[in-house]
Amino acid sequence: MKASAFEFRFRLWISFALVVLGFWAPWIELLHWDSRGNHTWGWLVFELGGLGISSTTGFMLVTALAIASAALAALLRVWGTAYLGTGTVFNAEMKAGDVLADGPYRHMRNPLYLGNLLDFVAISILMPPSGAAVSLVLLALFLLRLILGEEAFLAPKLGDSHASYCLAVPRLIPSLRPRVAAEGRSPNWIHALLGEIFPLLLLVCFATLSWQYDPDLLIRAVLICFGVSLIARALIQPGTEQRPAA
Repeated sequence: MKASAFEFRFRLWISFALVVLGFWAPWIELLHWDSRGNHTWGWLVFELGGLGISSTTGFMLVTALAIASAALAALLRVWGTAYLGTGTVFNAEMKAGDVLADGPYRHMRNPLYLGNLLDFVAISILMPPSGAAVSLVLLALFLLRLILGEEAFLAPKLGDSHASYCLAVPRLIPSLRPRVAAEGRSPNWIHALLGEIFPLLLLVCFATLSWQYDPDLLIRAVLICFGVSLIARALIQPGTEQRPAA
């Protein structure tokens, strides 16, 4: 069930491919599961109408939930990267240092992967309903494989300290209160903000553009956000800033 070294190295592009799959949804023509012109956004509003919720209220509710998902994703990604370090977050190989028990890692073990999933939830409202459902399941399984792969890699290298940390801190569902004592490490917010420019820009796009209910406009904005994030990551890759893996 755990991810291979290949999957970890190319995790960004595999995740991107799953997002593309959700938009492309080739089974629409092959199996007639859906309609190419449908968006999960409008489908959810329609389904809420069946519960007696007006289209205006349904639109506001779905849009607000997508923005909230993007906002929480941005918070988790920036907060986690500030403590873990961009050198570790974007490294193609798994790294093992000391157990990191600061920032969001006091509440959950994988804030970055949860942030990825929440970003996908926001983007999925722009996909056909069947594309969103299939890709969401595949991405969740892929992220779980990455998590299990990292845990299997770290367990023998970090020993009892890692085992104790895993027993105290939940894997993905965050605890409202810290489960371990803070170690007092200082976060690097500048590198984190630059490295996590995609979830930040995605949040801005959804917060400002989604109220127009123009899925095509938002899809173009998401592509621009992704392109800008690749440039930002290229700028920080040569840096020496590193943090030990959690």
